[in-house]
Amino acid sequence: MRFRCEKIGRATLYLGDALEILRELQPGFGGVLSDPPYSSGGASLSARTQVTSAKYQSSAHRGLYPEFVGDTRDQRSYLAWSTLWLGRARDLVQPGGICATFTDWRQLPVTTDAIQCAGWIWRGVVPWDKTERGRPQQGRYRAQAEYVVWGSNGARPLSGPVAPGVFRMPVPAQKHHIAGKPVELMTGLLSIMKGAVLDPFMGSGTVGIACAQLGLDYVGIEMSEEYFEIACRRLRAVGGA
Repeated sequence: MRFRCEKIGRATLYLGDALEILRELQPGFGGVLSDPPYSSGGASLSARTQVTSAKYQSSAHRGLYPEFVGDTRDQRSYLAWSTLWLGRARDLVQPGGICATFTDWRQLPVTTDAIQCAGWIWRGVVPWDKTERGRPQQGRYRAQAEYVVWGSNGARPLSGPVAPGVFRMPVPAQKHHIAGKPVELMTGLLSIMKGAVLDPFMGSGTVGIACAQLGLDYVGIEMSEEYFEIACRRLRAVGGA
């Protein structure tokens, strides 16, 4: 494989475009858990195509984290792109395996369409309640939740553990990514997955950290070299070779 690859403990990390790398991986994954760029953060084209720090951070916090890429698609292209990566991921997952992908309220309808267009059986939506620490807006309901759209690769037997249908926990006080999420959220989502986990949009490696804690094999892909290096450092710090 021509892409840069780092092996750290039970994790294998690739630097490059997920659509290209997914073509070259071997089937056999137990499931998918990933947090793709939502291409959200604004109703107009000019707002949506701003840099990610301008869309998702207050001015007081800008510059704390590297920008991330792939966040400027309109809804039609986001649906097409999501269907492509979800379809390629499904080809790599064992029958009955789970796909769980994050989204926000703006892209929730498109994401539920995309997971079905890609051939997964859509099973539901799991809210992540970020608690009252979410940024308030006067005269409006607080934007307090993000969502995990999940489905299975064909039939899935009614057996095994039960995972929560809602996760309530705040955004980490110390993040490694503009859109960083809690490791505990990822371990909860992984609790009903078996086998190696595929993460086509690795970011700072939070899913990989959760897999390391649970003793699961992990394959992560990241396009940004800055975030790829952050993910490598974090995984080495939790005991990877």
